[in-house]
Amino acid sequence: MKRVPIVLVVIAAILLSVFLAGPFYIIDEGEQAVIVEMGRLVDVVTDAGLHIKIPFIDNVVRYPKRIMAWEGEQKSMPTREKQYIWVDVIARWRITDPRKFYESISTVSSAYPKLGDIIDSEVRTVVAENYLRETVRNSNLILEKTSVSSSYSGELLDEAVGDSMFEEFEKQLSSMIQEPGANNEPIQKGRRKLAEEILGRSRRIVGGYGIELIDVVIRQIRYSDELTQSVYARMIKERNQIAQAFRSEGEGKKAEWLGRTDNEQRSILSAAYEQAEKIRGEADAEATSIYAAAYNRDRTFFDFWRAMESYRATIPKLDKTLTTNMDYFRYLYSPQGR
Repeated sequence: MKRVPIVLVVIAAILLSVFLAGPFYIIDEGEQAVIVEMGRLVDVVTDAGLHIKIPFIDNVVRYPKRIMAWEGEQKSMPTREKQYIWVDVIARWRITDPRKFYESISTVSSAYPKLGDIIDSEVRTVVAENYLRETVRNSNLILEKTSVSSSYSGELLDEAVGDSMFEEFEKQLSSMIQEPGANNEPIQKGRRKLAEEILGRSRRIVGGYGIELIDVVIRQIRYSDELTQSVYARMIKERNQIAQAFRSEGEGKKAEWLGRTDNEQRSILSAAYEQAEKIRGEADAEATSIYAAAYNRDRTFFDFWRAMESYRATIPKLDKTLTTNMDYFRYLYSPQGR
């Protein structure tokens, strides 16, 4: 039996080792990779599928193609008027140039702190260059509503009845909320424009790392503790002013309606008095006519009847009578009044 040459054995062993080391690799959909040969980047693979590499020499470094999220931490920073606020920012990004990314950052985990340094720096710069009103508002709608509400607040009290008045009053309150230190001045940019400015500045930097920054969003702006107390105090003051304005308007309307009611009452009483006097005059005239007719018919009986009516009205009210020897009491002693 012939012995197998050593050279063939060695070649077979090498081929087996190469096969076991895997000369093939697969790039999945949503992946991209760079080929590193002995520490030197030699190729970039962006197409999905089966690829060949040199075993033991080529190293495949994979990166995702998908959009990834970066979430920053809330950080305190001053505005242009030195008002400190807490700003929370998020961003979306992806790797567009694997070669630059590998040469500058190398790993995805290292990209997050790098993005944090860049975005936080630009956020701090943009916030420091703008007033507080620019960071917390997107439009001048509050100022427009405030100016309009001052002009028709009186009309609301005239037209609004019941629940509708309170609903409109709540709208008035919500529209009057403003940030401290704004001095009721209109904004020039607004929070959305500031976010776009942060995005533009950050893009110019991260582009050199093979990264595309898709967007930057200011997720939350929170006042510092000192500023929060100032906000609460301002809101309370504004609501008290609004409440006082409605109270004053209500007191004015109350006085107006009371005046109208008093005038109407006087007018009604005057008309009623005039009507009563007219009726009384007519009744007196009729009574006088009746008295005259009765007097002319039987003068003696008329005198007697008038005396009896007078006695009925006056005698029960007399507590003491000192004498009855007077002409007034003549019918008490004689029917003929003598």
